[in-house]
Amino acid sequence: MDSEQTIVNRVEASGLITLDLETYYHSGERVLFDIKDQLFKGLMLKEKDFRAFIAANNWAEYTGKNIAFYCSTDAIVPTWAYMLLGIAVEPYANRYVFGDLNLLNQTLYYDALQQINAPIYEGKRVIVKGCSNVHIPVQAYLEITHKLLPYAKSIMYGEACSNVPLYKKK
Repeated sequence: MDSEQTIVNRVEASGLITLDLETYYHSGERVLFDIKDQLFKGLMLKEKDFRAFIAANNWAEYTGKNIAFYCSTDAIVPTWAYMLLGIAVEPYANRYVFGDLNLLNQTLYYDALQQINAPIYEGKRVIVKGCSNVHIPVQAYLEITHKLLPYAKSIMYGEACSNVPLYKKK
């Protein structure tokens, strides 16, 4: 090899922009909050007792956490009960949903991806990174695709050295 020859990073020169969804992962603790223990005889919710539980509970322990409220038993739980829980944790929790941890993760990613200024990808070749150290829900990949489609010149999945072409603007 000639000593005057320079090494060119072809990946860098390609103009590919790597979008790593892991950077949008909210690191706050995830909590699955089951209200079954607040049910009368495991069957239904009594408003007076539930309101007393809400008033007595230390909701500050959920500061910065992400909460998925649900009921693990087949019980009669009115919608307003979950609304009361939301009101109680609002000053403390980062985010809360009704559902499971998967829905909570999807919601956290949805919220984070809404902050992306998609027009900055106008005419760009974007590769959405495939490997991650955290669980990224499939829905997050669909959401980023939805945001990029009107702007990106092309969208790929994977790594620069090994990617799957998904979309190319005509």
